[in-house]
Amino acid sequence: MTGVTDTDVAPVRLAPGDTAPEFTLPDADGNPVSLADHRGRRVIVYCYPAAMTPGCTTQAVDFTASAGDLAEAGLDIIGISPDPPEQLLRFREKEGLRITLLSDPEKQVLAAYGAYGTKKLYGKEVVGVIRSTFVVDAEGRIEKAAYNVKATGHVAKLRRDLGLG
Repeated sequence: MTGVTDTDVAPVRLAPGDTAPEFTLPDADGNPVSLADHRGRRVIVYCYPAAMTPGCTTQAVDFTASAGDLAEAGLDIIGISPDPPEQLLRFREKEGLRITLLSDPEKQVLAAYGAYGTKKLYGKEVVGVIRSTFVVDAEGRIEKAAYNVKATGHVAKLRRDLGLG
């Protein structure tokens, strides 16, 4: 498998009703996790640039804090970044995270979700991971798609959008 290169920068944009791209990626322990493993439940798939950076830590800690309420509402949480599993394991242990973190170093899944491409960073155009969140319904279709989300306050907004206060 080849990865996504910097020339592959025009991201797709998923919309409600689209079929969610299937994936199987290693988790922080190196075990394969597939979107299909969650069929029958709704899944929050969130894409973030890098473990152990301030914004990504805020977002992961917020998702962990809400994981119980989200699970009770029938929602599983999967975070995807280009970090290798060993980095995700350190991130999970350091921050006490209780959510599934997956490794996509080739950026193929990130690209399939439109979460890798050209973005603005401090006023400059760069190619990288576009912080994005998707809600996949129990049948594997996109229910919600949000691109260029803010790390701080995003989980609270998502909870409100899902009617969970």
